[in-house]
Amino acid sequence: MVYNPHEVEKKWQKFWVENRSFEPEENSEKEKKYVLSMFPYPSGRIHMGHVRNYTIGDAFARHYRQKGFNVLHPIGWDSFGMPAENAAIKNRVHPKKWTYENIDYMRKELQSLGLSFSKDREFATSDVEYTKFEQEFIIELWNRKILYKKRANLNWCPHDLTILANEQVIDGKCWRCDTEIVQKEMEQYYLRITDYTEELLGDLEKLPNWPSQVRIMQENWIGKSKGLKFRFKLEEKVGEIDNFSVFTTRPDTIFGVTYTALAPEHPIVSELLDTLPEEKRAWIERVRNTSNRERAMMDKEGIELGIFAKHPLTKESIPVWVANFVLIDYGSGAVMAVPAHDERDFEFAEKYGVEKVAVVFPKSGELPKDKAFTEDGILQNSGDFSGLTSSVARESIISHFEANALGEGVENYKLRDWGISRQRYWGAPIPLVHCDSCGTVPETNLPVALPDDVEITGEGNPLEKHPTWKHTTCPVCGEDAVRETDTLDTFVQSSWYQFHYTAKNPKEEAIGDTKYWGGVDHYIGGIEHAILHLLYARFFTKLLRDMGRVEISEPFNHLLTQGMVLKDGAKMSKSKGNTVDPDAIISEYGADTARLFILFTAPPTKELEWNDRGVDGAFKFLKRFVAKSENVDEVSEIPKFGELSKEEKFARRKVYEALNRADEVFGKSHTFNTLIAGVMEAINGLEKQQNRDIWTEGYWVLLNILEPIVPHIATELSEKFFGRRNFGIISTPEGVLEKDEISLGVSVNGKKRGEISVSPDTSKEEILKVAKETVHKWLDGKNIIKEIVVPNRLVNLVVK
Repeated sequence: MVYNPHEVEKKWQKFWVENRSFEPEENSEKEKKYVLSMFPYPSGRIHMGHVRNYTIGDAFARHYRQKGFNVLHPIGWDSFGMPAENAAIKNRVHPKKWTYENIDYMRKELQSLGLSFSKDREFATSDVEYTKFEQEFIIELWNRKILYKKRANLNWCPHDLTILANEQVIDGKCWRCDTEIVQKEMEQYYLRITDYTEELLGDLEKLPNWPSQVRIMQENWIGKSKGLKFRFKLEEKVGEIDNFSVFTTRPDTIFGVTYTALAPEHPIVSELLDTLPEEKRAWIERVRNTSNRERAMMDKEGIELGIFAKHPLTKESIPVWVANFVLIDYGSGAVMAVPAHDERDFEFAEKYGVEKVAVVFPKSGELPKDKAFTEDGILQNSGDFSGLTSSVARESIISHFEANALGEGVENYKLRDWGISRQRYWGAPIPLVHCDSCGTVPETNLPVALPDDVEITGEGNPLEKHPTWKHTTCPVCGEDAVRETDTLDTFVQSSWYQFHYTAKNPKEEAIGDTKYWGGVDHYIGGIEHAILHLLYARFFTKLLRDMGRVEISEPFNHLLTQGMVLKDGAKMSKSKGNTVDPDAIISEYGADTARLFILFTAPPTKELEWNDRGVDGAFKFLKRFVAKSENVDEVSEIPKFGELSKEEKFARRKVYEALNRADEVFGKSHTFNTLIAGVMEAINGLEKQQNRDIWTEGYWVLLNILEPIVPHIATELSEKFFGRRNFGIISTPEGVLEKDEISLGVSVNGKKRGEISVSPDTSKEEILKVAKETVHKWLDGKNIIKEIVVPNRLVNLVVK
């Protein structure tokens, strides 16, 4: 038989489509597996990262189907977002047309890989039906007060008259027109993710099958910290303000406070602004017009405001500054500064000549002179708290503040409520209406669909400028009203899509039987999604649970984060000229070769270095595997055996070792490379004997193992020889894994000098006798002072 991948792959892909081979059963009595790879953005062409992601997921799905599970393995399209609008501007094509043409092309590309996706459950997040279901959720969240509106500072391009995401601000300028951006206060919609902070944090413990790295990243992003919240009283009122609040995780350093700092947007700064010199006002305005991300990369800067606060314990006067590193939307927008014990405060104090007062000293050694001492230690210069360790002092100082009504111990979080509104066209409209009489009220006629007759220029929000779309009537009073023109952050769509796949007909119902399908059993995607997507999906699952829409609290039971595909040691990118076109690989070698190479070259969680020779090697292995099938007979069941030779027993053992490795790989380690290596070892073992029945049994088992990896050729050979009867559960015959002989390395003084073969039940004395005979020339004239036998591994003789 000659290997013709294109003929074989075309044949079986057609068969699978015509026979609806991969649709899940409507049978809740059958044990299920839900396998999902993160859905793609329809950018136009798949890349090798897609190939890796979906090949891994497909291997799981096919394996579990063979094991008798009811498998849900769907695909969809994360189709809203900025790239479609950018393409509309660049190519003068409507975002909708661009998006759905890309989906059609990419669907064919994925099909060419032989991926076993459910066709019935496919959808795009820009489908109007998906938007309708999502808008129903948004309205319920609005009614429950979980969705709310508030004013916030956003990145505004005064040239294009539009809001920019942080990612669109480059060096403080608009990514498209290079205009300096400004911070503009606007109303935004937010989801109260902070109401779920403790549950999001605590439930990380319920995810043992997530990589620890991802759990730690989410824990750090949530950023729980315990500390002291208290107020500094101003020596003189600023307007009607006589104090401001701060939070610190280091109350043990409070006696070292030498200045305080406010965010440029703080109410005290706003009150003082008109009284400040021109250069100070200009500096404040410039910082206000800088995004938080840009501020984080700036040198630490500030200006004195000329006002003072009273230290709550020492009653000393503390100067109040305004600084660019203090953010209004984190904490209270004010900080206490302890230069001797905080690196940022130290850097600032060095720059502006602010006093440093050390109050925490090392338990041994001296304080560093050129940097802050940030570790725990022993308190000095701290009144009644001197002599205490930092950990004891923290608790004691918090207790003192609480007993004297000066402040309180609190838990604080870095996590902030999720801003979900975007001033863009290509997104799901927020289904709210603004009425002069009734205020902001939900739409009642869903879906609120996007108008098609828009012009995307990149200047402003097309929905805001549309002549008719935003004008409507109030669903409460019937008077003239205006639709909300903001659209939803695309992370909203990807936060609940996993549940939409459970709907048998995705155009008719939002969520199907989650009591049966439950959480995703295997979720596969890149580590770059560790925080935002995965955190938002966990949050949205808890929202849907509390709304009575799902019965679970966590969306993904098992998470596999696959590594990047590299070429020449770098991430593939068009700008570097090191991309590999999957279509070209499939055209030259076939999909099975691409799949085999992807799974064999590196474990899925590690980076994969592209190697053209490796692709050719995968193709040659498949050619060899097909050619060796000339030794296989057509049968309807595994042959029976009598007495076998040593070589025949070895070949069978290698075949069933590979089968057992498959269960371990799919169930635990996911190291597909070791599984494929086991199959190669089995082929080598089969080649060392001539028994056609052994070959036939070997292919019966090996095709079963290989079907999830190279499904086209495995199915073709299985159909030819076994009528596909070998696809299912295969048991390992009793005794087949037992070894007639074991090989032991023999070392003298730790250096390997030979190898012996003995039966498994050989005594230690007999092993030592054979070993000494084997390496006798390294023992002549020497005294053996120690004999070491490591069972099933080695013998080491120590001589002198």
